Parts: sequence; structure tokens; C-alpha cells
Amino acid sequence: MNLETIIGLEIHIQSKTKSKMFCDCMNLSDNEEPNTHVCPVCLGHPGTLPVANKQAIYFGVMMALALDCKINKKSLWARKNYFYPDLAKGYQISQFEQPLSVDGHLTVTTSEGKERIGITRLHLEEDAAKNFHTKDKTLVDFNRGGAPLMEIVTEPDFRTPQQARAFLHELRLLARYLEVSDADMEKGHMRCDANISMRPVGDTKLYPKTEIKNLNSFRSVERALAYEVKRQTDLWEKETPVDYLSTRGWDEKELKTVEQRDKEESADYRYFSEPDLLPLILNEEEIKRIKAILPELPQEKVKRLKNEFGLKHHDAKLISEDKEVAKYFEEVMSETRSWLESLDDMDGSREEIWEKNKEKLVKLVFGWLTSEVFKHIKENNSNISEVKITPENFAEFITLIYTRKVNSSAAQILLKEMYETGGDPSNILDEKDLSQVGDTKKLNKVIEKIIKSNPNQVKEYKSGKEPLIKFFIGLAMKETKGKADPQILEELFKEKLTE
Repeated sequence: MNLETIIGLEIHIQSKTKSKMFCDCMNLSDNEEPNTHVCPVCLGHPGTLPVANKQAIYFGVMMALALDCKINKKSLWARKNYFYPDLAKGYQISQFEQPLSVDGHLTVTTSEGKERIGITRLHLEEDAAKNFHTKDKTLVDFNRGGAPLMEIVTEPDFRTPQQARAFLHELRLLARYLEVSDADMEKGHMRCDANISMRPVGDTKLYPKTEIKNLNSFRSVERALAYEVKRQTDLWEKETPVDYLSTRGWDEKELKTVEQRDKEESADYRYFSEPDLLPLILNEEEIKRIKAILPELPQEKVKRLKNEFGLKHHDAKLISEDKEVAKYFEEVMSETRSWLESLDDMDGSREEIWEKNKEKLVKLVFGWLTSEVFKHIKENNSNISEVKITPENFAEFITLIYTRKVNSSAAQILLKEMYETGGDPSNILDEKDLSQVGDTKKLNKVIEKIIKSNPNQVKEYKSGKEPLIKFFIGLAMKETKGKADPQILEELFKEKLTE
């Protein structure tokens, strides 16, 4: 059958606030001792009253604005009632009929092209506690209970598992740029449930959906959805399509989904207004003030880096994957440009000088940053903020390469030393004797020696075997301990070998 896949996502992002959503207990990671940061409010003791976390509200508004959502000036808190060991009160404080925000979107790009994904709503709520299951018992850690969450519900706009993965990646990047959450799926800062159904192409009806839980990585989301596409396609082809709402769990070991239970609908939760909290009121001035402090968002940064530095889309996106990396790259480029414009032998205005040299300098900075620096970062399991090489020193390093004072082989040694010590590149260059040999008198002596010692190869070269030039250059590089300028060597060899 010719079937179409319909996918929607429900994502919970834990806000990076100091305290929980409705009490002043610390909002912690999972590394703390169990049940050490709890209080009567987040444990649901009778007679306690919740108080909404102002910072969590602002973080929710920031995320909603970044997703181009409409902010409701009045939103209501609601009780979502269900019984489970991780819910001390027997209900969760959430939002239902009047959420914080509605009607947003986020554009994602995959190999299939761009897709505009609609955001149904972004609302605020508190997290449940964390269960630990063993063979004979379940233990509950309430440290996480009451943590502030943003729940983002998408429209069923995804048509492939790849789009769903790309969306989650973009959403995590957005949260990190805004600094509202680390949004790390492996650590539970961002959790996703995926809803999927199938229908014949051309049909506009939405068929009963299957919700997939226990998805703790981007790869798990993509694999689980791909599995469900195959499973549900097989059912359609057998003329027994899914005809009821169900919940299935993803088994990472078996790489398959497993049925858990029938899926609840909103009526099962018996939502009603939270009597202990007043409506959340936001005025236009507050919304404008929050919007004014939003940073440059990832997709905006990618576009600007392409325009400003001539980067390809893939390269601009790679740099923008980490806000601190993008900042470092731009600081290095600024320092490199300052150096270029300070040279006395440059003709033209500052803009003309920059435009003439920009392409090569950008290529050098991008290449050395994403290959060598990234390699050292990965080997040391660190991040860009821990790199000892200052933007000024990195720019100086690039200028040494650009002015051919150091060749590529020596530059790798130089950069490694800079990474380990944070030292000045010019000082290291002198200390390690890494300067490139460009003196033609010295190089001519080396060349004459090599030509004299390899008469057979000289004869072959002169008879038309021109690729042998690399053989001669290699010998000269070895003789000069890798410090010669390969370009000058090639010119000198060609000159000598044609005499």
C-alpha cells in the first residue's frame, strides 16, 4: 500500500532554575543523594501551598518566543489527576485549557529539504519523581519531583523519523542558546514521547495513534519511529491497521517497541483548575522586555555567518552547533582582521584589504579550528571554554601560516604546544626552532646535493616523468627536518632540473 506516516512529538524540557517549580527546594541533577532535597510542598503534604517560580515562567516565555508562539496574557494552572508512585500528591500541577503559549513553529532541515513544524502549545508544569525498578520492588527518589518543566507539543507535521530527530536536535540547540536548559536527553533534561500513525496517501483522516515512550537519545527516537513505520505498514498490508490508542515502550537492546497499555486521553486525567494558584497574568510590556533580551538564535547565526564570512551552510551550521565555539570563531576572525589591516604593505581601504584576503583567512581559521583544535578537545574530553589558546594567540598562529613563516607539519606541532601550555606562538616557534626555511641560498645547497645523489630519478624527470618532483621535494623536506617551504622547493627544483 502507498502509505503516509504521521508523527507528532511531546517534549519535556527541564528548566535550569535554582529552585523547583512551586517550592524553594534546589533544582538538582541526579547525582545527589536520593530524597535529600524535598519539602512538604513538593511531597504534597496536606495544607501546603505552592508558589510559582518566576524564573521558570520567564524561561518558558523565552522559549515560546524563540519558537514564534503567541503568548497568552492570561494562562491557568490545572490539576492533572492520576495515581502513580512517582506522584506524591496524586496529581500534577500543569496547564490545560489556557496554556502559556500556542501556535508557534520551528523550521528544520534534513536531506529531504526544509520542513516547517507547527507548535501546538508550550505550557509549564512540574516534573514527577524518578522511579527505580528492581525485580521485587520499586524505589522512588523525590529529588526531581516538582522540578520545572516546559512541555512542547507539536502538530502532527513530521513525515519521516529523520525529521523528528532533526527537530529535537534544533530544539536542544535553541534551549542551550537561550541558556534555559542543558536539554541533555541522556541526563533526562529533555525527554520525548513520539506519537505515530499511518494512513493511505491522499487520505486526510487521522487514525488512532501509538505513543512511544522510553526514548532517551536522538538515535532512539529515530530508530523507534522507523521500527513503528515498518510494524504499522505490515499491519495495514494485512488489512489489520492499529484501531485503538496505545502506548508502547522502546526496548533499546531488542531494537523494537513493546506494548505497555492503552493510551489515556485528556478526559482520563480529570483536569480541573488548580485552586491554590492564581491565574498567570503577563502584560505586553513584560513580554516585550523578555523578547528584547533574547540572544541571536541558532538559525539567525547560521545565516549571518554565511553572509559575513562566506561560509558554506554546512560549515556555518557546524560552527553554530555550540554558542561558545561560534563566539570563539568570531573573536579569532576579529583579531585576524585587525592584524591584516595593521600591515604597512597593504594597498587600499580597510574594507578592500579585508575583502581581498577574507576567503583564504576564513578557510584557514575554520580548517585549523574544526580539524586540529576540535581533535585536541575530543582527545582531552574537554570543551572550547577550557581551551588555553586565546583568540589573540590563535589569530597570531594563523598569521604565521598565512605569511608562510611556518609550514603545515610544523604548524601542527606548534598548535599542539599552544593547546597544552597556552603559550605565545612566536615564542614557541623560536624555542622549538619550527620556523620555515625560505632562504634560497640554503635551499639551493640542499637541492644540489639531492640532484647529485639521485641521477636516475633526475634522468626520468627530464624525460617527462614530472610527478617525480614530489619525490625530490620529499627528500628536501626530510633534509631540512620539515622546515622548508614546499612551494619554494618546487620552484627551485623545477628551475634546477631544467638547466
